[in-house]
Amino acid sequence: MDIWKDILAALSGVLNALPQGLLAMTFGFASVPTALAFVVGAVGSAATSNVAVISYQAETITLAGTMGKNMRERLSMIFFGAAILLVIGLFGCLESLIDWIGPIITTGMMAGVGIMLTKVAWDMAKNDRIIGITSMVSALVTYFATKDLVYTITASVLLSSIVYTFIKKKDVTNPANHLMKEGMFRQKLVVNPSVIRGALAMVCLNIGANIAFGKINGEIANTDVNVDTLTIISSLADMASSFFGGAPVEIVISATASAPHAVWSGVLMMVLMAIILFAKLLPKIGKFVPSASIAGFLFVLGAIVTLPGNAISALTGEGAGNGIVGGVTMIVTAITDPFLGMLAGIIVQFLMTVFGF
Repeated sequence: MDIWKDILAALSGVLNALPQGLLAMTFGFASVPTALAFVVGAVGSAATSNVAVISYQAETITLAGTMGKNMRERLSMIFFGAAILLVIGLFGCLESLIDWIGPIITTGMMAGVGIMLTKVAWDMAKNDRIIGITSMVSALVTYFATKDLVYTITASVLLSSIVYTFIKKKDVTNPANHLMKEGMFRQKLVVNPSVIRGALAMVCLNIGANIAFGKINGEIANTDVNVDTLTIISSLADMASSFFGGAPVEIVISATASAPHAVWSGVLMMVLMAIILFAKLLPKIGKFVPSASIAGFLFVLGAIVTLPGNAISALTGEGAGNGIVGGVTMIVTAITDPFLGMLAGIIVQFLMTVFGF
């Protein structure tokens, strides 16, 4: 039974990644080189017993796909941003940062991510109502019946995909729009002010995301997660992918973290994604899985699994004013991103200390 749940969680992780993989293709990123990133992730997770997986992340794909004048600049931003994060991870800076900012800001970031996931799920369901409602209802029913994220994502994605097949609704993420030539082609990287700015933007986005998403995965798997190790793995994966024209991949919150053997379920998920991408099957398989099919899972993950416990910890921590620090961190994270949420929490904490609030 445990092995079956591990496999089911891995397949659910693949289903979760497919719509966002198609999104990456619409921005011009090649799918075949991205397989290298999943290989790096699988090897890294197996070697370090890491429960968090790397996969397509919509926020990073959108940022990387819209900054810069051309594809060469965008790939350079991903590569050099990952190189900076690699150095940060190798020196153990993120774990030191987590120790320094303390649990109030950390849980505030995680609670903010919970709100963010809920908002994303709601927007998905609103934009594609039939698929979104099917996904939401099936996810809620399944989670309350089983209290299991693996069954939740599997049921909601499969049911909404079946409905999608019957109504034949055209999805907005059309892989036919992609521009990058498929295959392993070494890219010529460039350094200029635009690339430097984009690389730093990627670094800021991923520092906050790696801390928040990494800790949430650890919380789901009920194990400690070293954020620096996650950062090293995802940075090497990004560098391998972008060097040959592939998309950025980052730490994501995955159902594999709730599998009985979370590490090996995550490894299996990344191996399966690598096989799909190497075989150029992403456009063929992805057209059967609509983007809104993951709305239900994201809603359950955000509103029920992530938000309540972390919000309570952030708002009721010991010490005068900690509720204010946690609240500001949570709200700013929810409306912007985890890095700015963390920064806002640090600033408010500093001001309260200075003025003796």
